[in-house]
Amino acid sequence: MNIACVCKYFDQLLKLDEFAADPSNNGLQLCFDAQKECRKIAFAVDAALATVQQASAAGADLLVVHHGLSWGGEPRRWSGMTGRRLGEMFKNDLSLYAVHLPLDAHNIYGNNAVLAGLMQLREQEMFFPYHGMNIGILGACRSIELEELAGKSAAGKGYKLYTSPGKNSIVSKVAVISGGGGLDGLECAIAAGADVLITGEFDHTMYHVVQENPIHVVALGHYNSEVHGVQSLQKLAAEELGLDTVFLDVPTGL
Repeated sequence: MNIACVCKYFDQLLKLDEFAADPSNNGLQLCFDAQKECRKIAFAVDAALATVQQASAAGADLLVVHHGLSWGGEPRRWSGMTGRRLGEMFKNDLSLYAVHLPLDAHNIYGNNAVLAGLMQLREQEMFFPYHGMNIGILGACRSIELEELAGKSAAGKGYKLYTSPGKNSIVSKVAVISGGGGLDGLECAIAAGADVLITGEFDHTMYHVVQENPIHVVALGHYNSEVHGVQSLQKLAAEELGLDTVFLDVPTGL
């Protein structure tokens, strides 16, 4: 199977054409020869120099990431950090495929869908409109202690709790927004009546909102909340496409 066919498979699976308003430039961002046979795919969260170097060392023909190199009209210069990343890819004939919001939003393989599955959420529905598409998930679980639910969502990794004073620690309605939904995501979860928001990042603007509203927040870290989508794609590539794959774990701790 060549690179073009692999990318077409992911394009159709993740419905990239429905995300025209996403400025993330989803899809094949860098390629030298789309007809080249794709023998091995590396998967990572970020198209950083470390992941590019590891993908090259692993002998990958294609690197699939959640956070690519091209965003809207950027980069405007192909020097410095961007030049080093591109240089490594040029040197090793490594192509780059990036998929951002479509991988947050996919109802089976997306970051939020996998997180919802870890918590066994039922009655799931999409919410949190962002660049024209709902990318978050609302769902219900059995009444459960907040810390137990947080542990399920973290899947053995760390997390931070931000609790609302006076809010019961027993939760059952859950909002999930991977990465950095920020204040907009939090306010959307409050409006939806969620007891808790499972997300990646928690920032200063969210603190007093939690203090003054009946909602808790579990912050998994941006990276840890977004490994799931690319790992799902890795499994698909191995099982459905029969390709050699490798996951490159380069955590940021954030």
